Amino acid sequence: MTELVHREKAHVLPLDSIRGIAATSVVIHHLLLMPTFLAAFPHNAWINCSFFRSAWLLVDLFFVLSGIVMSLSYVEGDFGRFSLREFMVRRLARVYPLHIVMLIANLLFRLLRIGLVAAGVVVAAPTAFEVNNAYSFLLNVFLLHSVGLIDYLSWNAPSWSISVEFYTYLVFGLIVLLAQRMRSLSWFYAVSGLVAVASLVVIVFVLDKRSLGLQTDFGILRCFVSFFLGVLTVRIVRRLPGKPSPAVQGGLQLIAMIASIVLVSLAETNPATTFLAPLVFAAFLGTLLAFPDALLVPKILVARPLVWLGRRSYSIYMVHALVVLFAEYFVRALGPRPIAALDSIWTGLPATLNLVISLAAVLVVSNFSYLYIESLGGKLLRNALGSRPDFSPSPAASARLTN
Repeated sequence: MTELVHREKAHVLPLDSIRGIAATSVVIHHLLLMPTFLAAFPHNAWINCSFFRSAWLLVDLFFVLSGIVMSLSYVEGDFGRFSLREFMVRRLARVYPLHIVMLIANLLFRLLRIGLVAAGVVVAAPTAFEVNNAYSFLLNVFLLHSVGLIDYLSWNAPSWSISVEFYTYLVFGLIVLLAQRMRSLSWFYAVSGLVAVASLVVIVFVLDKRSLGLQTDFGILRCFVSFFLGVLTVRIVRRLPGKPSPAVQGGLQLIAMIASIVLVSLAETNPATTFLAPLVFAAFLGTLLAFPDALLVPKILVARPLVWLGRRSYSIYMVHALVVLFAEYFVRALGPRPIAALDSIWTGLPATLNLVISLAAVLVVSNFSYLYIESLGGKLLRNALGSRPDFSPSPAASARLTN
């Protein structure tokens, strides 16, 4: 196998910020719809909007974005020197340290809860959507918990998407190797398109799904559709004949952004529209990639707070479920009387306070996990697995991106 010179992932700052905004929206989605909060907060005030109620669909934006980044980094650069082993080592180092730490944290929390219940300190309350047992724990260890071996969410529930994305990386790498063997970049994009289309056909016509909301039930097919559509987006952007004026560029980005927001907002009442999500997200992200110098949207998205958020997006996504679980226990311990008193002062005040405090806690924890688990742990794992330190920046790179 030929040697790989690793390229730092091709980086467009606005894409990073979009990832951070999407991860934060997923957190708000869970803070809005967890059964404990629905029961405790009858008035959800301004946060009770259709966009946040359907923000689960933004996971597909993550998948599309990953496909874009992987294509920029490993295909559009030095395609002929791709190493599957090196690629998978770096992908594992990227996702695994935080995944395994959060899995152990959830295990310790469950053991603590069992002990407190046995001692009569707390009253057991059923979890909202998780089934935790030794079998699902073992599957989580090997990132196999959402590839069809079980049909329920378990332990750190958001990690279902990490499970399917990791094995999508493997399929991506195998397609790159196939295209290398055929000595044709066109083969790579042709097979990528075939995988995306075939996966969508299976979801709609074989599995007879009415929306794109697959998770443990063949969620990997959902990832295939969005990820490889992201891969194709890079090819389409590279083939654009020319650039319109900055005003037109900005207009196209704004239209694509509004279309993405509207589509997510429609998902609750029109589930079938979710099948359009990967295409609309790809169009939006593609305009950001194609027109980095447009007048409005890219300049907003490179604001320092949004870039900070984007770089911690993976941590935000992975730590939030446990933080939300602690928030649920706190709300149950608080009881209905103080919540009703706050609601009488201003309708929706308790729900807003819960959102602000919980989201702040997620950001604090995710900053720690980003610095000391995600980044440091990834470096240690790469070194332990013998990843090569050499790298040359992708020609498309404009700054530093984490994926």
